[in-house]
Amino acid sequence: QVQLVEFGGGLVQAGGSLRLSCAASGRSFSSRTMGWFRQAPGKAREFVGAISRSGGSTYYADSVKGRFTISRDNANLAVYLQMNSLNAADTATYYCAAAARSRIWYGSSSDGAPSAYEYWGQGTQVTVSS
Repeated sequence: QVQLVEFGGGLVQAGGSLRLSCAASGRSFSSRTMGWFRQAPGKAREFVGAISRSGGSTYYADSVKGRFTISRDNANLAVYLQMNSLNAADTATYYCAAAARSRIWYGSSSDGAPSAYEYWGQGTQVTVSS
């Protein structure tokens, strides 16, 4: 199994930046597509972005494209979400997720489906004040 723990959330002013981290346990981290999702109270979980096994490819939701950047460090079993130009609509609990080891990278909306992910972290809160 894989365990994921997010950290780095907090309160930030609109226009500011935050960097979220996700620490993973498990020996197959580098074999998994990793994703970031977010969920605001009363709303469905929303895809943010995904990164391929080696980190060579990324795919983002239109709502964050150009503002957020996903990266990973397989040697340290970590994935990151750099968030810039934050606005109130970015306020949510952010979750990292690990796909099944066998899941192929598509580089499309297929990578944004929650059903594609096998393991989830507990979430970290991001609040953007306007």
